[in-house]
Amino acid sequence: MLSSACRAAALGGLPLSSFSAARTRCLSTTARRVQFREPDASKPKLVLAYSGGLDTSTQLAWLAKEKGFEVCAYIADLGQDEGVNSEEELNEITAKAELSGAYAFVCADAKRDFVTDFVFRALRANAVYEGRYLLGTSIARPCISKFQMDIVAQEGAQFVSHGSTGKGNDQVRFELAYQALDPSIQCVTLWRDPEYLEKFKGRPDLIDFATQHGIPVGQTKKHSYSEDENLMHISYESGELEDPAYPGNLRPYPGQVLKKKTRDIADCPDEPANLKIDFVKGNPVRVENQDDGTVIEDPLDLFVYLNKIAGEHGVGRLDIVENRFVGMKSRGCYETPAGTVLQRAHLDLETLTMDREVMRIRDVLSLKFAELCYNGYWYSPEMDYIGNALDDAQRVVTGSVDVQLLKGNVMNRGRSSPISLYNQDLVSMDVEGGFDATNSTGFIKTLATRIKAAKQQEATMS
Repeated sequence: MLSSACRAAALGGLPLSSFSAARTRCLSTTARRVQFREPDASKPKLVLAYSGGLDTSTQLAWLAKEKGFEVCAYIADLGQDEGVNSEEELNEITAKAELSGAYAFVCADAKRDFVTDFVFRALRANAVYEGRYLLGTSIARPCISKFQMDIVAQEGAQFVSHGSTGKGNDQVRFELAYQALDPSIQCVTLWRDPEYLEKFKGRPDLIDFATQHGIPVGQTKKHSYSEDENLMHISYESGELEDPAYPGNLRPYPGQVLKKKTRDIADCPDEPANLKIDFVKGNPVRVENQDDGTVIEDPLDLFVYLNKIAGEHGVGRLDIVENRFVGMKSRGCYETPAGTVLQRAHLDLETLTMDREVMRIRDVLSLKFAELCYNGYWYSPEMDYIGNALDDAQRVVTGSVDVQLLKGNVMNRGRSSPISLYNQDLVSMDVEGGFDATNSTGFIKTLATRIKAAKQQEATMS
């Protein structure tokens, strides 16, 4: 059963915040800011979404040393494994930003806000793109953009930039978010700038430029494919993966593809993990491991824990071809352990507590929510409208779900709610429960009226 605290919240408080309110409210972040020097007041300020890799380090140097910007390099900590995972890594990326020409470096700890305001919102909406993809990259971009625009305001900057290419979805997601959050901001997009494209035709040109400007390039690309990681998932694309038939059944995936957050099925435990997950108004609020008694209620800790245990059981692997917003198909591989568990459990609880017709309308809105999210319209009037409608439907999604994780599977084993619509006596084959079976005769005859008319019409025409 739902814990007493969760039960009280379900029947009383814990109101859902407005979907659109997250656009303007102050995010609860901890930021590390290092200033290397005083910026030149005669030069325009720019905040660059920075990863510390070769591409964005070169872009930073180009913007600062060739194009006359004072650049603040910014990275959002969304739970990725590389770049911000330790003090040593942070010091390294900070030093690299200085060498590349930045006047300051900011690392924003966005993990908690990412989980509560972006991941949980998508899960409440049951947002699944093209039937399979849980949108781990798509929901990260508006979060990164929100923190970036907060830093723009703090730094008094007039420009922003990002490292996304001119072929992908991310350029759209970033720039639509920038314009929604501050229509006055100007975005410098180097991978669509003819001068930049002429200068840098490939990786050797980037390395030459970085070497010329004293930027370390030892940490170059480790694999032919690319990775993008956050707490929600890790994605893999490009390189060998651009062939949708690769690797097939006779070869392994390259490098660490589908191995960083989840175990191979053959290496998973033979015994299942038995979990009870409590939800209040669509939000996961408690996880209990019924095998060892572990109980977690903090939303960030809960999500991190589910990533760990679901990953150990091989949950959340996906290899798909999807339709990009820009008009081409792309192949992506994903690992989304915690998100997969929560999406399955949440949907299972909805079937117990949500009205049938509300659920069918929700299904339509969920598809639109996923499409808008994927295409970069997180901050838009239509997303505010749909998000608020979907959140209203979540008022009744309170209860507990038992799930079992085994060999890549998430198996629902039971669900309960203090406000369930399920009437056990009414559906029982052994108890009358107040349902008059004789009423079904007229009900069926009424349903058959149009079918009989169609049959008569068919006979007349033949």
